[in-house]
Amino acid sequence: MRSMYGGTRRTSALVLTAAVSLVLAGCGSTNEPAAGGGGTVAGEDGKLVGEQEYLNAPCPEPGVKPTQKEFTYWSMWTKDEPQGRVLQKAFKCFEEKAGVKVNVQWLGRKFLTQNVAPALNTDTVPDLIDQDISQVKAAVVDVGGTQGLDDVLTMKVGEGDKTVKDVTPSYLYDIPQAKDKAGKLFSVPYEVLSNGFWYDKNKQKDFVEPKTTDELFAALDKAKAAGGALAQDGDIDFYNAYFLTQIAEKYVGAGGIQKAVDDKTGNQWKSEAGFLKAAQYVEKIAKGGYFLDGWDAGKFPQIQQRWADGEAAFLFVGSWGPSETREYLGKQGGGATINYGSFQFPKPEGATHDTIEFLPIGWTVTKKAKNAEAAKAFIAYFANKDLARGIPAVADNLAPRAELPVPDDLKQLNAALTDSKKEKVIFMDSIDSLYEGTYVKNVFYPLNNDLLKGKITAQQFIDQIGPKTADFWKNRG
Repeated sequence: MRSMYGGTRRTSALVLTAAVSLVLAGCGSTNEPAAGGGGTVAGEDGKLVGEQEYLNAPCPEPGVKPTQKEFTYWSMWTKDEPQGRVLQKAFKCFEEKAGVKVNVQWLGRKFLTQNVAPALNTDTVPDLIDQDISQVKAAVVDVGGTQGLDDVLTMKVGEGDKTVKDVTPSYLYDIPQAKDKAGKLFSVPYEVLSNGFWYDKNKQKDFVEPKTTDELFAALDKAKAAGGALAQDGDIDFYNAYFLTQIAEKYVGAGGIQKAVDDKTGNQWKSEAGFLKAAQYVEKIAKGGYFLDGWDAGKFPQIQQRWADGEAAFLFVGSWGPSETREYLGKQGGGATINYGSFQFPKPEGATHDTIEFLPIGWTVTKKAKNAEAAKAFIAYFANKDLARGIPAVADNLAPRAELPVPDDLKQLNAALTDSKKEKVIFMDSIDSLYEGTYVKNVFYPLNNDLLKGKITAQQFIDQIGPKTADFWKNRG
């Protein structure tokens, strides 16, 4: 998903130590990294009901009825994706109940850079867009292309006096990463992502999730000896980055990687010993022969599909992994299924931060929106539980509302996310959202790819990223 992605991403990091009901989302399907696929949703009694029951359910009444009668939405989804089906129902309901027509363009993951950014200086700008907060910040927010959404938080969702703020956990919006330079909220979440290792419980019935790095590498060695350890679509830069950032965050905590990026001397990469230690783990993975043959020569989602076919024991990817691979197996026919299990990269010995990554996907209204009133009213409407439940029902992912159930595939991952002892960090410490995404593109991704592919050692990575960070700042002026 990120295949959900297809563009750039992220900004700033954040620590959350309160017990929260964090929700994960996925993106799914097609040949773009990530989306959703099939699933169930919660009924009033907390039980799960089917997709068709959700799609055919009566439309809820809106809490806000705008005076404007239409707005334009450019979507990160395609029409036939699970999220696309959920939104089509929501749009139909909004027109039926509020009298507002939604003019949609289904554009896919790369639309921020290919469609939205080029349109910002024209009169053909959509009113409403969506994507994860890091990509939106890098492509649209930092160039002044959005408007504040703080007023949306006070809008009613159509459940008595409940407002958007009442039904949305604050850790998903009251964070620096979701605000522009003036401190205004630019994104209201409707999905949340996380990531981890995935495996098939049916094929690894005696598998015990590793609690230490030694146990992790023992599991990788065992899987390698049995025919295949790790599947990785090596043509996706941010997928490759997950290994290093996940491990580094356990040494430096939320904001630590971003601090190194912002050090104009580049010295932080070397002076903070945790970066070298993290890189050494990546080097061990790279040189251990754990990846499937051809992992770095395939085209997404070929390697992920090989994992689904049973060629490797583990896949490290986002919470959209189950929905994407299930959809693939369904299209293949034959009745193959996966009983999904997941676990986090263990905290290394000597590391002081027990971290887990998350990332909200949300609604954004453009600065030039001609129908901002209607677009904002829809954002509040989609927060209604009868519509929000479409994310777990149809997309087999998680919505921000805590009372909605967690799909079975994501329960282990959700348990990690809701663990009050874990420190929450935006994906990649949100460095992909910084400086219009130019730092990761020109400095971090190339070196990280070389490290993961075994072309350079951990020490060489550290020796090179510091000076290249300094050069980045010199060239930026």
